[in-house]
Amino acid sequence: MTVHRSVAALLSCLAMPLCLAMAAPPVVAAPALPGDIIADLAAQQRRLEAGDVEAVSARTQAQAERLAGGNAADRWARALYLQLAANAAVRAGRPAAAAELLRQARDSDVVDAERRDRWLREEAGLRLAAGDTARGVALLDDWLARHAGTPRDHWQMARALAALERWAAAARWVERALGTGDTLDETQRALAVAVYQRAGQGGRALALLGDGLDADSDAEAWRRAAGLAQRLGAHGQAAALWEAGWRLGALSGRDDRLTLVRLHLAGGTPARAAEHLAAALDEAAVADTLEHRRLLANAWERARHRERALEAWQDVAERSDDADDWLRLGQLALGWGRDELARQALGEAAARGVEEAKSWLSVLEPAADGHPEGRKEMGQELTQSNS
Repeated sequence: MTVHRSVAALLSCLAMPLCLAMAAPPVVAAPALPGDIIADLAAQQRRLEAGDVEAVSARTQAQAERLAGGNAADRWARALYLQLAANAAVRAGRPAAAAELLRQARDSDVVDAERRDRWLREEAGLRLAAGDTARGVALLDDWLARHAGTPRDHWQMARALAALERWAAAARWVERALGTGDTLDETQRALAVAVYQRAGQGGRALALLGDGLDADSDAEAWRRAAGLAQRLGAHGQAAALWEAGWRLGALSGRDDRLTLVRLHLAGGTPARAAEHLAAALDEAAVADTLEHRRLLANAWERARHRERALEAWQDVAERSDDADDWLRLGQLALGWGRDELARQALGEAAARGVEEAKSWLSVLEPAADGHPEGRKEMGQELTQSNS
């Protein structure tokens, strides 16, 4: 994840009228400047505001070079020229150059601590805008060690740390930003979710995703939330999220409906899965295929809805004429006390070469082998295997 700030945004936090910069009350009084220097600085500020960026850039840097190594007043004037040159570089879309000019300005021994600290904060933002993320993070961390900062500062730190893949540290700054109680925009929410997820705090990521969903959320937002829940192993929550998106109309296609069925199966609500799939088949909203019919039979079976499960499995066996489907129907019927259906289904399986079916058929004739308890035990085994 990279951090970008527009030139306009950078100007809003960096550029200021020169009179304000010169009039800011220093901790130690700044050296007095000659009148011609003050007049030239003011003139360069006016030219910059008028859009004469390159000329101001050349003039201010030349003046800064000329004044280097002079007396205290010269060094103070040089710092102010460097700040103006940095403003010009920002307007020209050169944040890296602006950051370096500000670094030179704040390194001056005649700049007061308050102004140096402000320039450090501005340099941090410029370093981040230029893609010098590690350096920008170090500077911003230095500044935030002495200042509470705003939520915007906290989000900026979280973005920068995320770009460095320092997920645990990024999560701490996300937490701090969220602590203000401000309403999240979509960019902030996406960042917070990504950071929490990568930091191993999936529960927090999922809570943020869920909080951001409503009737206006698009289908992709619902899919992301349900997908995250699945990756966290919260299959029931994934099904609930998809169900909510379905009811609100955000998820509406055939594939979305089948996903809803499978999520309910995975989430431990097979009856809801069966109801959705049965309705979809009745409405011809999904293809009436053997695969979908088998899925329906499995759903009713897992929901332990005996009559519907047996009916669905019989439908599958008759459609497929597959020995394994007949065997499954016979096993279920036997376990649930439907002897006639069990005998029919197991007979069909046996006729198709399933030797196991013959063993199950023998359970229906307990008197023949003299073991009346056999049926009971095998019925219990079947019931347990179906649970």
